Amino acid sequence: MADWLARSNLTTFIPNFIQNWESDFYREPKNFGRWMEVADDPVIASSVITVPSDYLGLKYAYVSGSPSSRLDRVSLNQLYGRYPRGMAPGLPEWISREAGNFVFGPPPDSTYTIHRVYWGKPTLIRNAATDASAHFLITDCPDICLFGSLLQAVQFIKDDPRIPIWQGMHDRAIQSYRRLMRDEDTSGSPIMEVLA
Repeated sequence: MADWLARSNLTTFIPNFIQNWESDFYREPKNFGRWMEVADDPVIASSVITVPSDYLGLKYAYVSGSPSSRLDRVSLNQLYGRYPRGMAPGLPEWISREAGNFVFGPPPDSTYTIHRVYWGKPTLIRNAATDASAHFLITDCPDICLFGSLLQAVQFIKDDPRIPIWQGMHDRAIQSYRRLMRDEDTSGSPIMEVLA
């Protein structure tokens, strides 16, 4: 960043530019990628499961079993409209978030293991226990990190003619990243042809 800014008086601010960009990046669900996916198998206790501390969003969940049973994500209003409290329990079909817990409809009639995949907020680049250059954002999309962080510096470098260039490069990098995430999620990786 210091090289791109060509400003030696901003060195102490650069970590803040990076942190501000990174926090902004994680607030946009379209940016959640496979590097942020966490899979776990919590057990329903007292009809709820606690929301993980690193939780950003739920990708999918299902009741483990043979066969497994998909859980559809709905709003809390929908869940309690269809399955009011005090209703007869059963095999959960719906999942919703209520404050710090996930709740289910109908209320569970037994102890169930839920397999879920959610997007978890990773360790921030500046808080990485190891070298920050090994952080997944630096490794997999350094262009987004660079141009997004440069745009965070705009309040200090006002009227810099490079700002529109950085904005364009950041926008293109974000779109490319989002296409990669969408394609990986909806169509899978390319099928490799096996040669005889």
